[in-house]
Amino acid sequence: MDFVTMLLVLPFVFLTGFYVLRSKNSKLPPGPYPFPIIGNLLQLGRNPHISLAKLSKTYGPLMYLKLGSLKTIVVSSPDMAKEVLQKHDQAFTGRFIPVAAEALDHHKLCIAYLPVGNEWRKYRKICREQMFSTSRLDASQGLRQEKLEKLCEYVRKCAVSGRVVNIGEAAYTTTLNLMSATLFSTEFAQFDSDAVQEMKLVIGGYLRVIAIPNLADFFPALKMIDPQGIKKESEIYTAKMLSMLDDIINQRVKSRDDDHSSRNDDLLEVLLNPTQGNDDYDLTREDIKHFLTDLLIGGTDTSADLVEWGMTELLRNPNKMSKAKDELRVVIGENNRIKESDISRLPYLQAVMKENLRLHPVVPLLVPKKTEVDVEINGYMIPKNAQLVINAWAIGKDPSIWSNSDSFEPERFLNNKIDYKGQDFELIPFGSGRRICPGLPLASRMSHLMLASLIHNFNWKLEPGVKPEELDTNEKFGLTLHKVVPLKAVPIIL
Repeated sequence: MDFVTMLLVLPFVFLTGFYVLRSKNSKLPPGPYPFPIIGNLLQLGRNPHISLAKLSKTYGPLMYLKLGSLKTIVVSSPDMAKEVLQKHDQAFTGRFIPVAAEALDHHKLCIAYLPVGNEWRKYRKICREQMFSTSRLDASQGLRQEKLEKLCEYVRKCAVSGRVVNIGEAAYTTTLNLMSATLFSTEFAQFDSDAVQEMKLVIGGYLRVIAIPNLADFFPALKMIDPQGIKKESEIYTAKMLSMLDDIINQRVKSRDDDHSSRNDDLLEVLLNPTQGNDDYDLTREDIKHFLTDLLIGGTDTSADLVEWGMTELLRNPNKMSKAKDELRVVIGENNRIKESDISRLPYLQAVMKENLRLHPVVPLLVPKKTEVDVEINGYMIPKNAQLVINAWAIGKDPSIWSNSDSFEPERFLNNKIDYKGQDFELIPFGSGRRICPGLPLASRMSHLMLASLIHNFNWKLEPGVKPEELDTNEKFGLTLHKVVPLKAVPIIL
């Protein structure tokens, strides 16, 4: 048989083999038939969250795909999400670890990828007790208020000079400084400075390479080759972040040696002095660097995206903006600044954020899980070591759940008790169950505060020639959902 004939015959051989295997394992969920070798990879497209949502309309809310050699289960409905995240939670506690996350062994010390066990529980305990508990967050309100005032001061300067504000960059700077102050008692960036760009390059670069479809993930035999250079690029960003944190720790240790009475009220101080917190917090220097990397990366990009998308939708819908501003004026008062305790008295603002999260979930496909054992769901067998993907974006756009699902309608949440804190599976942008995003309490407070401050203290107009209904809402898929075209608007002092 000559080479050309072999090339023509091989695909049919692969397909025949697949059909035979599929018939033997007919309890797999339905899904599109894969191409030889590559499986369903070509069907993912540039925006997998959208492509998978379209496929689910044909094959159902529990769908099977073969991505290279990787068995993948896609969940696209609240009922199926509840099955895997609540009823069968024990079977899905594992994480699918992308090759990019293995750079410098980060996955071995990363709370997002650690298996559920003693190490994972230790990090979750630190997050709960030292970062995200109600008492801790209440005690650190002044810090967030300080960052909000700096944001408003920057926007006010832009208003005086008639300058355009890049909403995403301003929100990113605010959130980055909040996280760095909480973790290290320092600010990493200034508005309109190169430092913001440098830090965003590192964090954004890391998030980008983690989200790139990697052949080495789909074909483990290619792992050592790293054909796309993704792991190598991830190592560059990871090394930069760890080096930066190494310098911060060195400076802190030196300052404490020089002045034994000097102590900071931040997480680094707790981690370096476990006796101040709890003996269970005893971490090595490497543990601390990787843990702080997780918190810094996970807590910065997402909140900034939320604020940018929220402002985009309000500027596209001037009547919704007016309702939000009217509520703030009545509840807060025209010349008063918003406080965290006010959020509970602002139902329309809360509805705006819920609708924002429905349309633009922070992580559209959540963080992929891995099945620990074979498990049967709705009569279908989910095989061990399969990747489980939950399409939060598709659930938020499902017209059978949400009327006018593509429209921005905060009013739908005014007489609706659905929330995004993991109990209502129609809206799970932060996940649910034991592996729900630990930073949800802080992200919720900060995103509400930033959005409210921007709309309460300023009026906004779009750049010349841009109409509200023409504002770009195209999405750039990644680990987080970015706007393709950054939102820019001109603030006006009230």
